[in-house]
Amino acid sequence: MRRKVTSFALRSSFYTLCSLGATLLTLCGSADAQQATKMPKVGILLPWSPASGVSLAFLKAFRGGMQKLGYAEGKNLALEYRYREGGNEDFENLAAELVRLKVNVIVTTAGAPALGAKQATNETPIVFTQVADPVAEGLVASLARPGGNITGLSQMGPDLAGKRLEVLKEAFPKVSRIAVLRTTGTPGPAAMFKETQVAAKAMAVQLQSLEVLRADDFEPAFEAATSGGAGAMIVIQSALINNHRARIVDLAVKHRVPTMFMEGAHVEAGGLMSYGPNFFDLHRRAATYVDKILKGRKPADLPVEQPMTFEFIVNLKTAKQIGLTIAPNVLARADRIIR
Repeated sequence: MRRKVTSFALRSSFYTLCSLGATLLTLCGSADAQQATKMPKVGILLPWSPASGVSLAFLKAFRGGMQKLGYAEGKNLALEYRYREGGNEDFENLAAELVRLKVNVIVTTAGAPALGAKQATNETPIVFTQVADPVAEGLVASLARPGGNITGLSQMGPDLAGKRLEVLKEAFPKVSRIAVLRTTGTPGPAAMFKETQVAAKAMAVQLQSLEVLRADDFEPAFEAATSGGAGAMIVIQSALINNHRARIVDLAVKHRVPTMFMEGAHVEAGGLMSYGPNFFDLHRRAATYVDKILKGRKPADLPVEQPMTFEFIVNLKTAKQIGLTIAPNVLARADRIIR
């Protein structure tokens, strides 16, 4: 016998389905919210303008490292960026902004921004890269046991100062006076200049210290190098110098001064030569620290690593502009030649 379904029963079933649907939507929405909340958030704190070649190179290397570890920005990784533009922003305040955004890790570079991040928080993990001497700069207790909430990669800046002078002297054996373009006020560049002084004394080379504090100081510095009889120049890297590398390269060509930089990016921009760590590799390896920290490791338990690869780069186009001839034995040692 066929049962007659009443309108009441139909309405009841309809409301029950609607209720179940609403519950499922609520649960799905809650799951999506939890998934979004669980997406790791990494803060990026850099001392260079976002449009600068140095910033772009850093980000390309770091993102590449994260991608190899299975992270994709916007899918399972969120990045928050803070840059020091124009030299007016305080690194500690910029880092504090990232802390307020509740990032899981802050990734930074060089000495000043790393120190600013450390001053801003003693809880949020910090990973630095490209720091000359993390112990001397007060970032870590030791390379093997960093302690605290900060660790990362050193660029061995002071240790390589003598090598740069040696290569420069080999390229230009008749040069007896070398200018050193540097900034003051931070331990890293100071330590590198001190080591350069030690190496210069052993090689019987006179150094001419040229200190720059702002963009307007570069032109007078090169004029002083020329009038002082400097036959070449070593450029000690800093945030100010990185932000004005195009200006420095132009002035070097204008005054016909051979330059030795710490990083290949400066040679690609028109500098004569560089010797130092492969910074792309350093920035890429910073991703491994971030991955370990996101998976539960503490910065205090992750030793500071040293560079694994070094490179000597020569720009022959710049040599031609200045009117220089680089000896074949020096070119034979180059890892890369820009022609």
